[in-house]
Amino acid sequence: MKQKALPQPLDVRLMNITATVLFAACGLLLAAALGWWALRHPLFAIGGIVVQGDVTHNSAATLRANVAPRLRGNFFTVDLNAARQAFEAVPWVRQAVVKRQFPNKLRVQLQEHQPEAFWGVDSESRLVNTYGEVFEANAGDVEDEDMPRLVGPEGSGPQLLEMYRGLKPMLEKLDLAVEEVKLTGRGGWAMTLDSGAQVELGRGTAEEVLARSQRFASTLTQVTAKYGRRPEALVTADLRHTDGYAVKLRGVTTTDVGTRRN
Repeated sequence: MKQKALPQPLDVRLMNITATVLFAACGLLLAAALGWWALRHPLFAIGGIVVQGDVTHNSAATLRANVAPRLRGNFFTVDLNAARQAFEAVPWVRQAVVKRQFPNKLRVQLQEHQPEAFWGVDSESRLVNTYGEVFEANAGDVEDEDMPRLVGPEGSGPQLLEMYRGLKPMLEKLDLAVEEVKLTGRGGWAMTLDSGAQVELGRGTAEEVLARSQRFASTLTQVTAKYGRRPEALVTADLRHTDGYAVKLRGVTTTDVGTRRN
């Protein structure tokens, strides 16, 4: 028969426990020492920033020069959120994703704003990107100077961009372009065409305003043809009527030229 192992004496167990605790304490002290060494060692000081992604309006060298002085800490202690905010504070940068690259670098993936319109009055330097977000930038850096201008209350960028995108193809069929779309604080819509024509679109949801605009665009050629004119002869139009719209044409002196059409 196999004999049962005798229990270890109390003093032996205490010695084993003490040894285990000492080894654990030594391990913790060693880890702390290594951590302290890593935090202080120059090897882990941020030695480079690798820039990837969109750098059309900002060179990688310019980005590094602008952001590096704002970074604090080393590879282990640098605040990645603060680094992200520093990159996103640079003009034209919409989004930045910052990660560590061992042993002493940061890797940042950038997305730049893609401008689709100017924002506000002519004196403003802000732009609207493809998401309807308004951002600060040097308008002189914009390659497409024929972009439309969107004017409206703060926070209305997405609404205005949606409206512009809905109006644009309607007017293109008439060989006209939308130069400006405006939304008033009271919810009234208006647009200016590249011909200089001013069009009052009225209030309502985007669907309602675009429906009125579609009826206007689809019948304007017929209206102008009655007076021997083309759509670019339009001076003003008022779509705020429930049963049609009124127009004024260049070169037509009759005061009631702006007939209402269903």
